[in-house]
Amino acid sequence: MTGTTSGAAIPGPINRPATAEKLLQLMAIMEQLRGPEGCPWDREQTPRSLLPYLLEETYEVMEAVDAGAAGALREELGDLLLHIVFQAHLAESSGDFDLADCLEGINLKLIRRHPHVFGDQRADGAFHAKQHWEAVKQREKGRLSRLEGVPKALPALSRARRLQEKAAYAGFDWQDIQPVWDKVHEEIKELQAAQLAGNDDAIEEELGDVLFSVVNLGRFYGLSSEGALRRSIAKFEYRFGQVESELRRRGKELEESTLEEMDAIWNRHKKEARQGSS
Repeated sequence: MTGTTSGAAIPGPINRPATAEKLLQLMAIMEQLRGPEGCPWDREQTPRSLLPYLLEETYEVMEAVDAGAAGALREELGDLLLHIVFQAHLAESSGDFDLADCLEGINLKLIRRHPHVFGDQRADGAFHAKQHWEAVKQREKGRLSRLEGVPKALPALSRARRLQEKAAYAGFDWQDIQPVWDKVHEEIKELQAAQLAGNDDAIEEELGDVLFSVVNLGRFYGLSSEGALRRSIAKFEYRFGQVESELRRRGKELEESTLEEMDAIWNRHKKEARQGSS
């Protein structure tokens, strides 16, 4: 252990020469790509112009994790790392900071926000450990509300869960799951009442409340609503594709088929999938 920060010892570097060599090689490749004799496209990029590609690579990492594909994950993590190195290189070229500054910042942050590991505090389980993180972060940022800091650009389901988590770490949460289920049923009834009243604005508001309560239910089960929805979307795409394929085998297009025909195919494949997984 070497050095200290806020009384905590800073771990010394581990011996990973191959990793260090490959990272330095990636940085050297980036310098050459951005150099006078490098790639015209790479030389034209700015931090903002790279954002769509950074977001795309992030989602590709998520897809690889969802698929449980280790080979794809290895490749996509490399692509994501490229964007981190690219952004750091652009910042260094502008004289703002370099990759070493980024690494130093995250190293010190991890130590500060884990006082139960690098300090003298205790954490009785994962929830208490995350409470330490949120409390330290709140002090560091000087924020007035525990709900601050969740990016507004996050997908709504993910943002809802993060806000619920932050409130829970501050003690604003139910102690068991039954009231969470009650809230889901309550919000569904309110949505039905808004529909019966024909109030479009209220319908939208109550639909949002239903979704928010379902996200909270997923949180109590330790599930990501974003991930669960992605899984359901993939299932819908697959089963709809089965309906299309079977209708094509019958020489029919979707528009030439009845809803009853499509439902029958859908339900048969759904039943077969359930029997196959049992």
